[in-house]
Amino acid sequence: MNFLKILKKSVIDSQFYVSLMGTLFAVFFMEEQNTFRFPTVVLIFITYFSGYLYTKYQYTRHFFKILILNVITGVISAVLIIHNHNEVRLIKWFIIVFLGLLYNSFFLEVYIRKIPFLKVFYVGLIWALVNCWLTLPEFSFPIFFISFFFITALVLPFDIRDMKSDTVETFPKLVGVQNTKYIAYLMVFVSNILSIFYLDLNYSIAFFLAGIITYILIYFSENEKNDAYFSFGVETCSALPFLFLLIMKYF
Repeated sequence: MNFLKILKKSVIDSQFYVSLMGTLFAVFFMEEQNTFRFPTVVLIFITYFSGYLYTKYQYTRHFFKILILNVITGVISAVLIIHNHNEVRLIKWFIIVFLGLLYNSFFLEVYIRKIPFLKVFYVGLIWALVNCWLTLPEFSFPIFFISFFFITALVLPFDIRDMKSDTVETFPKLVGVQNTKYIAYLMVFVSNILSIFYLDLNYSIAFFLAGIITYILIYFSENEKNDAYFSFGVETCSALPFLFLLIMKYF
């Protein structure tokens, strides 16, 4: 039990896990588009990690330390881009970071997280931009919509988890838990259909298998579930396409 608590605090609560999952989701599309580069992977992880730390700790006594860390990681990210890519990639990265700040920043009177129903779509937007724009020379609409619908579907179970504590209107509070699940099912379905049409065969199969597991985890999402079910179980769904791809390649 103590080991599980340490694991949750050091891996999940530290925002390391969600950042890793987001990075592996991006790697899946980088592999499919044959644009994989290790410096880009490091850049994506650093961006996710610093962004999630900023969001979590901005109202705590640790915020000043997190802010210093964000400045350092920002400089590292800029150096990575300038050294390995070009100024266009730097502009793309800056725009995505700016959009991330709009999601939840204390210095804004109204930020995205406070706007009813917009949060789930905004998270999907940010992750989709990383996959379809930051890592590619040109904007890819198929990858954008595949990513957008899939990630938006994964955010909805977290709204189910937080429905009793959220201060803004969310889908579970408005239409109920079961209807929220139906919306999530539909989004995963659309994402899978798009992957069949636009991704190479092995990648669409891996994405389809990830969709099956995602359906199951959405189905069992309830407000009474332990937080680890969402922070570990549901969060892992974003890495499943890449993990299934590895299994298909090497096993």
